[in-house]
Amino acid sequence: MNVFFEGPVLWSQIDANMHLRHSAYADFAAQARLSLLERVGLDARQFLSLGIGPILFREELLYHREINPNDTVKVTCEMTRCKSDASRWSIKHEIFRGDGTKSATVLVDGAWIDTRKRKLTGLTPDLLEKFNAIPRSDDFVEEKV
Repeated sequence: MNVFFEGPVLWSQIDANMHLRHSAYADFAAQARLSLLERVGLDARQFLSLGIGPILFREELLYHREINPNDTVKVTCEMTRCKSDASRWSIKHEIFRGDGTKSATVLVDGAWIDTRKRKLTGLTPDLLEKFNAIPRSDDFVEEKV
């Protein structure tokens, strides 16, 4: 299991029905993605100095089971699709509650943006090598450029 985030559910993340609010699932997935990138050697400071960063085109949340106050969550990440130059990619996150029950699946499609030019860009060869170390799903698809 490729767990990239583990943490408690905070009171501020609970909705009026006394379970995890919808946007908190996306927040957990985003934090897991950041940890995933850092674990393969791609940290936020590096992106800032190079003037590039990840952006999302799509984020889809599928809810399976409730998460309650004072529970803990674990978030896994796997790349499901990527162009051979990593200019476009998709990542699947699965969010599990403390008892191991899968509570949600978060699917994102993303790319890289030049933060100065505000245009899509690719990765340098050294960053591409690091990005390719991201765990891949069993049904991973590499697309030609």
